[in-house]
Amino acid sequence: MRYWIRGLNALFSLVVLLCFFVVVAYAGYALWDNSQVYAAAENVRDEMLQFKPQPDAEEGGPTFHELQAVNPDVCAWVTLDNTNIDHPVLQGTDNLSYINRDVYGNFSLAGSIFLDSRNDTAFADPYSLLYGHHMENSGMFGDLDLYKDEEFFRENRTGLLMTPEGVYDLEIFSCLLVEASDEYIFEPEAWQGDLEGAFSM
Repeated sequence: MRYWIRGLNALFSLVVLLCFFVVVAYAGYALWDNSQVYAAAENVRDEMLQFKPQPDAEEGGPTFHELQAVNPDVCAWVTLDNTNIDHPVLQGTDNLSYINRDVYGNFSLAGSIFLDSRNDTAFADPYSLLYGHHMENSGMFGDLDLYKDEEFFRENRTGLLMTPEGVYDLEIFSCLLVEASDEYIFEPEAWQGDLEGAFSM
């Protein structure tokens, strides 16, 4: 009987040890995989910066023509000063087109910054909605967190939106936290009537 008890104890210890190694291995893989996702997003961003159009055409440098040669779905470039938000903006046929695809069209968990498929690509709508993943280490739209700090918000309220049609100064006037399921905020068409009235005044 003692022999069986010792055998069962040894087997139990072995199973626990194996489970421990599996958990450690999985945790290590998860950390490695996560770092790969962030590295891939950073690499794409760094590569795309060489194609960033210049606000002043007289300075030379990249143009939207070159940027759209990489991907014709690029409709703008957005920059928020003193953040790492400095990305091309794409628009797909629907809002799933670039949620997990980079600017090259390759699968990427980081996705791309993209304009709602219901919006006008020239940003002529009163309410245009951009999407981007919230990532740590200032990836994609991760630096939007900075605006939750009142001092940062007060001192950093400018940016730039460049489109093939023109260059627009951005002014950040509010920081709002909402649920991702908020149908009102994420429904551009619901705002058009109200905002059109406001802009016509």
